[in-house]
Amino acid sequence: MKNTKTIGAFVAGVVLAGSVATAAITPTAGTLKACADNRTQALYLSSNGTCSSSRTLVEIGGNGMNTKTISSLVTPSVVSISATTSSGEGTGSGSIYKSNSSSSYIITNNHVIEAAATTGTIKVELTNGEQYTAKIVGRDPGYDIAVLQIQIGNLPAIALGDSSKVSVGDPVLAIGSPLGLASTVTSGIISALNRPVSTGTADAQSYVNAIQTDAAINPGNSGGALIDSQGRIIGVNSAIATLSSGSASGSIGLGFSIPINEAKRVIDEIIATGKSTRPVLGVYFDPTFTGIGAKIARLSAGEGAEKAGIPVGSVIRSIDGVKVIDNDTAIVRIRSYVPGTVVSVLVDLPTGGSKTFKVTLGSAPSL
Repeated sequence: MKNTKTIGAFVAGVVLAGSVATAAITPTAGTLKACADNRTQALYLSSNGTCSSSRTLVEIGGNGMNTKTISSLVTPSVVSISATTSSGEGTGSGSIYKSNSSSSYIITNNHVIEAAATTGTIKVELTNGEQYTAKIVGRDPGYDIAVLQIQIGNLPAIALGDSSKVSVGDPVLAIGSPLGLASTVTSGIISALNRPVSTGTADAQSYVNAIQTDAAINPGNSGGALIDSQGRIIGVNSAIATLSSGSASGSIGLGFSIPINEAKRVIDEIIATGKSTRPVLGVYFDPTFTGIGAKIARLSAGEGAEKAGIPVGSVIRSIDGVKVIDNDTAIVRIRSYVPGTVVSVLVDLPTGGSKTFKVTLGSAPSL
């Protein structure tokens, strides 16, 4: 399996000159609990299985995915984002992550808002058309995650799923604003898991252990939600593969999403502290190595690899049983863990033979 770095760039949204690119629920087996408004018949997720007197409790679910119902439930939790600078404007998508009585947190991709991070204006548009100026709470280029905050409360937060429990073939929906078309829903399946995707510049390289989907993802979908059959977000849509180099084209059925479990750690750290961290193996790879695996050129003093006794010149062949093809694959795999995790690293030793080392991952600031 080749690394996907060469086949696509992160979707930057609708590009102009110089631009950047509902309530939580714990469903029972195969069902969703929702409240139907007695007057409008609009559906709202029920977090505790009860509804107010003006709404009626309904149970939805069973086998497969009810795309119409899931769409109506989740779409109000997905927003459109515009980032405007002196050189142009770009658009993307986001999801309402948390909301209290006075403000709400929005999650999106870093590349959607990066150009406006220092000078520029970021606006969030809700499904009812209302727009709010957003401030950046924090961002992490390494994971391509950013958290925004808007001063409006009591918004429908998206329900969180568990990306570690998804399987190839599971039905999914992608919700976002491709080409600026708000509240667009496309459907598909999970096509593959643990796809190593890297993109960006040398100064802001992003690494994602991605979920691959054939649900149509196009420019402007960046930062939107990948939804499972229970109406829960399992990934943050971020990248597409293209048939040619250059600017991103339309969907060819190869979209990539940041697993929500991986994103959640970063998001929660940003909300709590304004910053995030990344796990550290404590090695520098040899960029000239052309064989299979990732060759260690040198070690970081005092970090996990050195403490574990991995010698310089070793070639990493797998991490926790997952095959390592090249340097980027190794980095993507390490980035999928939480700092402090103990991982098994199988290497070919420079003296010959192979050996497995137990390495405790360190921690470093992401930005």
